[in-house]
Amino acid sequence: MSSAHDPAPRGGPRFRALTPRDLDGLLQRVGSLSPADRLALRAVATVLPFRTNAYVVDELIDWSAVPDGDPIFRLTFPQTGMLPAPDVREIADLLATGAPARELQRAAHEIRMRLNPHPSGQLDANVPVHEGVRLPGLQHKYPETVLVFPRQGQTCHAYCTYCFRWPQFVGESELRIATDDIATTTAYLRAHPEVSSALITGGDPLVMSTEVLSRHVDPLLEIDHIRSIRLGTKSLAFWPYRFTTDRDADDLLRLFEKVVASGRHLALMAHFTHPQELRPAVVREAMRRVRDTGAVIRCQGPLVAGINDSADAWAELWDETTTLGAVPYYQFVERDTGPQGYFGVPLVRAHRIFRDAHSRVSGLARTVRGPVMSAMPGKVSVDGVAEVAGEKVFVLHLIQARDPALVDRPFFAAYDEDATWFTDLKPAFGAGEFLPGLQAG
Repeated sequence: MSSAHDPAPRGGPRFRALTPRDLDGLLQRVGSLSPADRLALRAVATVLPFRTNAYVVDELIDWSAVPDGDPIFRLTFPQTGMLPAPDVREIADLLATGAPARELQRAAHEIRMRLNPHPSGQLDANVPVHEGVRLPGLQHKYPETVLVFPRQGQTCHAYCTYCFRWPQFVGESELRIATDDIATTTAYLRAHPEVSSALITGGDPLVMSTEVLSRHVDPLLEIDHIRSIRLGTKSLAFWPYRFTTDRDADDLLRLFEKVVASGRHLALMAHFTHPQELRPAVVREAMRRVRDTGAVIRCQGPLVAGINDSADAWAELWDETTTLGAVPYYQFVERDTGPQGYFGVPLVRAHRIFRDAHSRVSGLARTVRGPVMSAMPGKVSVDGVAEVAGEKVFVLHLIQARDPALVDRPFFAAYDEDATWFTDLKPAFGAGEFLPGLQAG
């Protein structure tokens, strides 16, 4: 088919991952970090995943503001507070004494199992069954949407420190959600006409070559009831060359054009966390090239302490993405897994930040919804704090729900200044449940 976009220029940088073996050398750029400090950060990276690349390191991080003042450093490099201090000491001692890899892995595994690696029923309530067989590389939480986790896409160009899918990246197969069974995925989708949207996610499906990605996308175009295809990706922020100068960048955009030409809605669910990620010219060029294919960029990310927990950051992010032709979509609450205790923001403060940022942007940017918790029952929006019948309460509703009958029905939770997640909340007015069919905890 003909292509409306400009051909990619030649000679762009080649991707090279920087991994835990590169970490100590990278941290030596920070003069204020002692050898003991660097060892502690290596200990965190032994338990939780670390991966970055030269673009993030050289173009997004302001090393003069590291370690405490640069949001992208905190977004991509381990912080000691991400794990309890005794756990950091245990792993650091093992590293310092040259403990065998098996002993390190055993200790790291025990710590990981205490971090709620798969919240909200990911390994039980969300896994569908086809002809009596569980499909562990799919997630079917909402009737109209299925998530697909291609095996080759279960990594990223760089890892976010707060990532709720961190178990995908730590080398423990029993924690991983992935599939390479395209035929069974397609058969399941054909058997479920209620599914109108497929979300290919990870990890990041855009770490895959276009040829491999096409193997997952093309069968979807043969299923009439699939009306939208989504690609969950951080690549616009962490490796924008995927759309500009990578060797198959043009092939990727032609694939996007093919999906759009089929009559489907194609959305890049782009993960932007801080406005600093939007400043390089290559990001803007990458977004322009994606939009020229007819695909829509929808922007989402979590509110996280020490990185973007200010109304200024979110107002700038929403204004800038809107200016660049993208659609602000969700502001998420940091999920109840991994280092939530370090990155989580109380719901009271989260809503205040959302409200203050929301009030500063134009109506075009007010497509964003938040703060939103992807909890067991569904996507719970914190709509505000109010006084009802003499009681101070949270006002909430479900944007999406396992039970569609619960969508858009307001409910109330007792006010709690310390609550950071849905399971911390209790029904208001002494009720036994939030709504019929919507239980506390």
